[in-house]
This record gives sequence, structure tokens and C-alpha cells, in this order.
Amino acid sequence: MNPDPENTSIITERTDTSAPVAIAYVRVSSAAQVAKGQGAESQAARCADYARQKGYRLIKTFEDKAISGSLVDRPGMKQLLAYVRKHRKEKIRVVIDDISRLARGLEAHLALRTAIADAGGVLESPSIEFGEDSDSQLIEHLLASVSAHARVKNAEQTRNRMEARIRQGYWPFWACIGFKFEKREGHGKVLVRDEPIASIIQRGLEGFATGAFQTKAEVKRYFESEPDFPKTAKGDVRATFVHEILTRVLYAGMVERPEWGVSLRPGKHDGLISFETLEKIQERLSGKAYAPARADINEDFPLRGAVVCGDCGNPLTANWSKSKTGKRHAYYSCFNKDCPSVRKSIRRADLEGAFAAILKGLTPAKPLFTLVKAMFADAWEQQRARSKDVAKTLKADLARIETEITGLIDRIVAADQPRVVAAYEARIDRLERDKLVLTERIEKSGGPKRPFEEMFELSLQFLANPWILWEKGSLENKKTALRLAFQGPLIYCRKTGFRTPETSFIFNMLEGENIMKSRLADRVGFEPTRRLPAYTRSRRAPSTTRPPVHFAKRGL
Repeated sequence: MNPDPENTSIITERTDTSAPVAIAYVRVSSAAQVAKGQGAESQAARCADYARQKGYRLIKTFEDKAISGSLVDRPGMKQLLAYVRKHRKEKIRVVIDDISRLARGLEAHLALRTAIADAGGVLESPSIEFGEDSDSQLIEHLLASVSAHARVKNAEQTRNRMEARIRQGYWPFWACIGFKFEKREGHGKVLVRDEPIASIIQRGLEGFATGAFQTKAEVKRYFESEPDFPKTAKGDVRATFVHEILTRVLYAGMVERPEWGVSLRPGKHDGLISFETLEKIQERLSGKAYAPARADINEDFPLRGAVVCGDCGNPLTANWSKSKTGKRHAYYSCFNKDCPSVRKSIRRADLEGAFAAILKGLTPAKPLFTLVKAMFADAWEQQRARSKDVAKTLKADLARIETEITGLIDRIVAADQPRVVAAYEARIDRLERDKLVLTERIEKSGGPKRPFEEMFELSLQFLANPWILWEKGSLENKKTALRLAFQGPLIYCRKTGFRTPETSFIFNMLEGENIMKSRLADRVGFEPTRRLPAYTRSRRAPSTTRPPVHFAKRGL
């Protein structure tokens, strides 16, 4: 007989073929016991000792790994029953270490006990003698009930311990992607960053919150572009997985378990993002529906979606084309059926070359850039000086929210309508989240943790020469550069090239040539050029009518 090496193992005790045949069944209920090798070996050894004392020939051991005792459908047990049926005539003895190893529930115990008997096996154990009389069955059922009670009690104790841990701010479940557990003295297991995945997720979350990633599809493509990020067998990332990452409070350093009555609270671990950033993400997610990911938006065509056709105004699409020689060529084109330029290709080199000339032309004058940098530095110092006043304002807002929460709780106590109570509870939940945001802001209002040069280094580099970020950056950095440099889509005409783009406000300010040309208008040249006299009520204006004629003076 050749048993399955994954689920069974042979234990040969003697070569006497006339001895009764026995098989053993062992079960461990947790994956930790399987990993550490605890439980299964001791059960098998005790079954072997029992078979030796009884004079049985123990030929096989069946095992179920990490299977709950409340379940009847088990792979190891199925193999055992099939083996017993196949050798029904031998009246095989099925040896178990303890009644709890067969099942931890009266219903499951009776089902498996009946299945073994129907297959032709005889159940035995060194811990209990199975009999068919009423007294033996009573004891057997009592022990099965006690085993079930122990299982339920153990589950309750485990849940209570886990609930106590999460109420203290610790995460007692599995470590989600981007985190791993680390033992710390006085704390036990605590979540810590699991690099490099933690940094990848952090950039994805912050990018979506700030708008660098406009859609969940862009976040999905970013994760797929990172070699270290785990993917499916097809090499992609599921959209549902991306949504779970965007909504998981653990990444903001928070823990909660609503089904256990544990509300949202700060965790003992450091988050990848701030709670305020998480709230911005939730606001964006609830704002509008997003388009699914498209496979043709990639590094090959960074301007796809950012350039529109000059004839019809529709966004240009992009594609690869293969010539008769097998060489591939990249093109942008318009696919609007009503456009005069429909399906008339534009070489990628021509379009992107013209765009490069525009982006290089955005380089500001050095004196102006130095001035802007000095203005930013001055504003930075002023903001640091105002940090104390900001902290006072935030504390006042926090006190106001606490007062409002207390008032709502009093209203809940006095209310008797379920709908009114539910509305109050929803309002309290919203205020509690606002309270967490304010608490986080107060902690950060003491001033910046890093100097000005380090905080603004990348921004200043982009303003000094946006072409560098475009040329050396990733696809997402290029999209960010487009949003920062231009207010709207770029218009490209197939015959004349790009039209004058509408640059962003910051680049309009930094456009040195225009600022140097601008000056106040001279007064000379506007009508009138001389000052007119002003008349008041105390001075009568000269008459414009001729005086009356006096005929007497003329002798008439």
C-alpha cells in the first residue's frame, strides 16, 4: 500500500499479518500548530502506543491540518472513510487520541461516528471506551458536549482578548499588504512598515488624495507599473483590491471593528498617511464614478488624453502601427467620424517634439525665479509664526465639537423614534471623524518637521525647469507636470501644430518677458490732456446765451 504523502503516513508496528488492522486519525485545528509541528506528532505517537498494547497492526495515519472540529467535511476524513469502505471485510479499527480530535460538537461527532460505523470501521481511543449500551452512549455524548462547550468557550475567550487588544489600539488580525508584525517589548505584536510595498502604497494614496491620480484606474496602473507590488497570475492588480487599499483605515494609523462595537480610534502603529489624507480620499471616492482602466494608456503615449484635435476638439487617441517590413511606428490620430482629420495619423515624434519645445519655453527668468523663491521662503516663515494661533483656533473648534457631541448624546437619551436616534448617531460618527482630523492637525501645528529647502526642493526644481521632470519622470510624474503647467488641454492642428497653450497661473506669473514688458500707461495721449476747471454751487457757471439788446442806448 502506497499512501498519499501529503495527508497520510505509514506506521508499521509488526509484521504479523494475522493481527487486527488499525489506522489512526489525527487533527490539528490551527495553522500555527501545523507550522510549529505541535499536536499531530504527539497524537500519532499515542495512537501507536495504544495499537501496540492492543496488539493491532497500525498501517496508516490520516491527518487533517488546520481544520476546525466543528466541521464534518474534511479531506483527511474523506480519505479515511474511503479506505475503510474499501477494506470493509477487515473490520478496521479507527484509533483517535481523544474524543475532541474526532469533533468538537455533538452534531459533528454523531455524524462522523455514524459515517465510520456505516463504512465498516470500529472507533477506539485510549481516552474513552466506545460502546453501544445506553450508559456508554450517555458518557460519549456528555464528553462530546463538553468538547463542544470547550470549543465555544475558547472561541469566546479568543474573541474577548482580540477585542481588548483592538480597543487599546492594537491590530490583532492579519497584517494587510504594506504592513508586517514586529514584536516590541511591552506591546506584543505591532504593525510596522513593510518596504518597499509600504512606500508604493503611500505614494498611491497620497497621489489620489492630491489629484495626481485622478481616478482609481490611474492608481491601479501605478501599482501595476511597480515591479515590487504583488499582482495576479495575469500580471495585473484587481480593481476591488485597489478600492480596499483606498478605504482601509489601517493605512491612516487607525483601527476599528464596528461589528464588535469598537469605534474608530488611533492605533498603536504608525500609518502610511495622515487621517486627514484618508478623509480626502473618501470625499473623492464618494464624489463621482470613475472610468475603468484602459490598457492603451502607458509610457508609450504620455500625451494621450492631454491633447485635443484642432479641427473638432475631441481628444487625440494613439496607437502603434506595423509596416510591411514589420517595423512598428507610433502615431497620434483623431477618430471622430465627423472630423475632417479623421484617421489622419500624426507622427508621435512630430507631436511630442513640438510639445517639448513648448515645455522648454516655460523656463522662467532667473531674477524672477529668485524673487519667487524668496517670497515662498518669507511666506514659509510667516506660516511658522502663525502656527501657535492656528493651534488655538483648532483647539477651540475641538472643544466646540465635543460640546456638540455631548448635546447629541443627551438628545439620543431623550429620543424615542428609531429614525431620529439613527440620525443622531450618524451625526455623532461624522463629528468623531472630524474630531480625529482636528486632533491630528493640532499635533502637527507645532511647525514643520523639515527645513524649507528640503520641503520645496522638488517643487522649485519643477518651476525652474519643468522639462527635466517631464524627460526623466515616470508616467504619473508626466501627468502631474501637465496639470501643473497648463490650465486646459493642448490644441494640436495637424497642419499648423500646437496653438498657443493656456499656461497655469504660476507660470503666467513667472513669465519674465511679459512682466518686464508690462508697465503703467502714460497720462499723455488720453483725452483731455489739460485739466478742466471745476465748478461748485458757490460759483455760478458762465452763461452760454447772448445778453439782451438795449434799444434806448442806440437812440431807437
